[in-house]
Amino acid sequence: MEIQIRKLDNNEEIPYDLLLLADPSIEIINSYIHRGICYAAYADNEIVGIYVMIRTRPLTLELVNIAVKEEYQRNGIGKRLILSAIEMAKKDDSKVLEIGTGNSSIYQLMLYQKCGFRIVGVDKDFFKRHYKDKIIENGIECIDMIRLKMDL
Repeated sequence: MEIQIRKLDNNEEIPYDLLLLADPSIEIINSYIHRGICYAAYADNEIVGIYVMIRTRPLTLELVNIAVKEEYQRNGIGKRLILSAIEMAKKDDSKVLEIGTGNSSIYQLMLYQKCGFRIVGVDKDFFKRHYKDKIIENGIECIDMIRLKMDL
């Protein structure tokens, strides 16, 4: 399957359906989407994946949302999106790329570490503080944010 990744133009519609796969809060997505840069993965002119990066500090970017349409998952697209984000961060001359995920996001934690991210901390009760509804993933309640980073 041929996948192309490119930056979304400002006039293009934001694919909220995809973003909501990785972040179930439209309010939180709206808090970062307009200050971030969106990159989309296309297969046959259809958006099948997306990621959003924001600048958090000088020389530091955070990958705040990464998602792949369910029917395209487990085909290496998520890994390609992460590798694209790493490359974009390097082109930006950033020195650090950060990412956070839920304690229940077992597959994401595995993928991020395989791509070179290291666990640097835990933001205890993050999802209880910032999300109205309880999140259950892989049979585990999502409570804590696992923080990872990569030095570029």
